[in-house]
This record gives sequence, C-alpha cells and structure tokens, in this order.
Amino acid sequence: MTGDQQSLALLLFGVFVAATLGITTWAGRRRHGSPEEFYAGGRLFSPMENGFAIAGDYLSAASFLGISGLIALFGYDGVLYCVGFFVAWLVVLLLVAELVRNCGRFTLADVLAARMRERPVRIAAGISSVTVCVLYLVAQMVGAGSLVALLIGETDGRARDWTVIGVGILMVVFVALGGMRATTWIQIVKAVLLMGGAIALTTLVLVRFRGDLDALLSTAAHNSGHGVDFLAPGLTYGGGWTARLDFMSLGLALVLGTAGLPHILSRFYTVPTARAARRSVIWAIGLIGGFYLMTIVLGFGAAAVLGTDAVRASNPAGNTAVPLLALDLGGGAGSTGGTVLFAVVAAIAFATILAVVAGITLASSASVAHDLYGSLSRRAGRTPRGEVVVARIAAVGIGAAAIGLGLLADDLNVAFLVGLAFAAAASANLPVLLYSLFWRRFTARGAVWSVYGGLLPAVALVVLSPVVSGGPDAIFSGVDFHLFPLQNPGLVSVPLGFLAGWLGTVTSPAPADVPGHAAKHAETEVRALTGAGAA
Repeated sequence: MTGDQQSLALLLFGVFVAATLGITTWAGRRRHGSPEEFYAGGRLFSPMENGFAIAGDYLSAASFLGISGLIALFGYDGVLYCVGFFVAWLVVLLLVAELVRNCGRFTLADVLAARMRERPVRIAAGISSVTVCVLYLVAQMVGAGSLVALLIGETDGRARDWTVIGVGILMVVFVALGGMRATTWIQIVKAVLLMGGAIALTTLVLVRFRGDLDALLSTAAHNSGHGVDFLAPGLTYGGGWTARLDFMSLGLALVLGTAGLPHILSRFYTVPTARAARRSVIWAIGLIGGFYLMTIVLGFGAAAVLGTDAVRASNPAGNTAVPLLALDLGGGAGSTGGTVLFAVVAAIAFATILAVVAGITLASSASVAHDLYGSLSRRAGRTPRGEVVVARIAAVGIGAAAIGLGLLADDLNVAFLVGLAFAAAASANLPVLLYSLFWRRFTARGAVWSVYGGLLPAVALVVLSPVVSGGPDAIFSGVDFHLFPLQNPGLVSVPLGFLAGWLGTVTSPAPADVPGHAAKHAETEVRALTGAGAA
C-alpha cells in the first residue's frame, strides 16, 4: 500500500467520521430526552427514508466485504449467502413488518408483553436481544479491523486491534448523543454511498470484460485454481454429510434470522403507521436485492481479476477482496486512479461498519433500558428520562463487550460471523414472535421457554463447534474441545426454539384458567390486524 493511498483513504475516513459526528451533534440538539425520541426518532420518517435506513442497517460489512470475499474464494457456494440474506426479506414483509409495528412500541419485548405477564417475558426477550446484537457487532468489528490493517499495511495485528477499539468508541458516541434520529440519517447517507460505490465497481468489472458474463465466469474459474468446480455447488458444502448439513443449517438461519434481528425490528417503529412500515420494507427489498446482484459480480470479478490466491494471501477469510479489486480496476498499485478508487471504496466500507454498529448498539441498549431495567427496577422510581440515561450507559457496556469479542475473532470471515448472529435470532426471537402473533393459546411460560430454549442451545453449540476450537481457523486454535460438528447451529437450535415454546405452552395452565388471557389475545389480534390502539 503506497503512502498516497493511505493518506487519501485516511482523509476520506476522517471526512466521513466528521460528517457523522456533525449529524449526531445536530440530532442531539433536537432531542427532547423522551424514550420515543431516543428509541424511535419521534416516528417521523417517511417510508422511503426508512427504507434507505433499513438497507443501510442491513447491508453490513458482511454484505460488502464478507460475501464478496466468500464468492471470490469459493465461487457458487459463496453465492448461497446472497440468496439466504435476500430471501429472508419475504418472511419480514409477509409475516412481521406490519404486525410488529401495530403491536409494539420500541422493542421485541413490547410485542410479547402486549398479551402476557410482562416481567418474565421482558427479561427473557431483553437477554436474547442483547446476545444477538453483541454477536452481530463482533462481525462488524472484525470487518473494520481487516479493512484498516490492509490500508496501513500492518501485519502484526496492532492496527486491527486499535481500529476495533476506535470503532467501538465511535458507536457509543453516536448512540449516546444522537439516538435513533442521528442513527437513521447516518444509515441513509451510508446506504446512498454504498449503492453508489457498488454500482461504480460493478460497472468497471463489466467494462473490463466488455459486458460478457460468460467470459467473467470462465476467467474467474480459471484463476480460482479449482476450474469448473468453482462454478458448481459443493466446493465448501459438498465434502460429505457434515458439510451438507452445515449448508442446510446456514440456509435456515439466514432465511429465518432476519425477522428476529432486534435492530431490524426496531426500524419499524420509526414510521408513523403500519402501512408506512410495509412500504419501508418494499423500498428496502428493492435496494437490498439490487445490491446483492452486484455483490455476485464483484465476488466473481475479484476471482477473475485478482485470482483466488491473491485474495487469500491478503486476508485468509477474503474480507479484503473488494478493496483490492477497486485498486486493480482503478489502474493498479501506484496509479492515481487506483489510489482514488481504493480510498473511496475503503471509506465506504468503513462508513458501512460505522452505520451498522450504531444501529445495533442502539437496539441493544434499548433492550437493556426498556426491557431489563424496566422489569428489574422499582416502577415507582422509574422515569422516562431515567430510562434514556440507562440506555446511554448500556451503550458503553455493550460497546466494551463487542470490542473484547472482536479482538478474539479477528481471523474469521465477517459473513460467517453474521450467520451465527442470524442463527441465534432465528432460534430465540422468531419462534416467540410468531407464536405470539398467530397462536391463540400461547402463554407466558411458552414465551420464556421458547426464548431460552432457542438461545441457550444456539450459544452452547457455537461454543462447542469447530468455530471456537479444534481447527487452524478457530478462535482458540491451540485447543480442541469441540463436540458439535457443524459450524452453524441453526439446524438444531431453531427447531428447539419452536419445540420449547410449544412444550411450555401445553404444560401451562389452560388459557381459560388464566384471568384475562382470552381478552388480551383478542385485543392483540385486533391491534395487529387493524392498527387500532397502536403507538
């Protein structure tokens, strides 16, 4: 990396950080200290604005850096991540968006507490939401570390470590000072930059191959070292039944996990009506679908232009494939065009990470303050302003936890790490959400059992998987205590979440014996379908 490239990229980093801090300061002056303002931005965003913000929140480092890198390394099997991430939005649109906006106020727990005993359900949902958010944050931290390590040229890991710490500090500042209003505008700006950068790079790749997709794929297969196998299923997930089950587990987690992500669910509360929430999702689907189509071109473009070996040499997990591709497309190392394009792409990737971590941190701090603090503290001493103060303090603690875990997992692919967060969300949050919205008999015991019955196995299976120990790419590569053969726990933990919810419900007292159960369900059903009484 030349000095010009480093200087220009760092300058663009600084410009974006300064701009986001300016947005945060502007939004901070407009806040009134109320939970509605801090958690939901006053519910004043239009469907288009919220759709761009959802896209900005969802298209994380896993999408821009991780998926492209996986495609560059593994070809067809890497494309499977794009399919899973995108198809998940059909579940969100058809089953979740409008009903959640009608039933809830700020968090997932609000939806559950509308018809059940509030305290145990809120505590369970709060713990689950924080766990999922921290897992998601780790992936963003790893992406930031890989990006800046490439930029500065450090190989001993110090640059990555300090970058993780710096991103953690910035995300705490964004959330603590600006709340949802600042976070939303940061995500909108980031979505525009990301789409613009992806369009530019995709166009340059297609120009390089004169619009001939067959030539692009053939060259990618040739330069991958795998030949035609690079374009066929099985390079990663075809090595036996364990690999095939891992693929099924990953697909299940990706398709079902989006509807249970706390930072995605919280976006539906920033618009004034359920109809606006549904239209927001339609905007988001268009943006996200277009982006993933371009990601496929970029991944195969990196394999064709750079070669798989060069991508792996820069970063074994493939997280730096897109910045290296930009450098080559702009004219190569040392050229003015390469320097400018590399710096722009690196700055956009960094902007992506900052925007996403802000949204995730806000969602997790809202769960701590609104759900955990609200349930465990004495109600007589609670005030709306005090709850917001607790949320700001929680952002600091969550940031510290994400920094620590990010330093441990710095050699793993960010898209793979996000897959683990999706598995936890699909196992703990989605079953209880669907049961609450669609099962008349569902009880508080079923809700608590569903959350813990999905979350605890998901986390335990990750700890006992080859991701943590037992292999050269594991977090703790020097020891081996893995007992679970799959890298993603979704195939086991998602059914367990649904099973636990059913078992907890059928072992509860009959609904007719629980005072107000039928009335609360009827009220929730009317509110979910009509919006009557919604916040």
